Amino acid sequence: MYEIYTANNRTEKRLKDYIKERHDIIKKLQRLKLSPRTEIGAHPLHGKLSGKWSCWLGSNIRMIYGIDDDKKRIIVEAIGTHNIY
Repeated sequence: MYEIYTANNRTEKRLKDYIKERHDIIKKLQRLKLSPRTEIGAHPLHGKLSGKWSCWLGSNIRMIYGIDDDKKRIIVEAIGTHNIY
């Protein structure tokens, strides 16, 4: 199982704020930890974000993250609406 880390304090705060608003996000993150490439709409990004992944945490909440398979980590780099792209 993977662990979830945030890339910086701002991203950590935004993630915590979204979790307070929507308690279903915790269950979605648990599923993501099992399979960061296939769960909750996970898909690879292209262009300037090539090598990163994105998934849906809610109707308009997106998360961009990297995957470190060696350390079994999901590193959350941004969270928000589609404007984060």
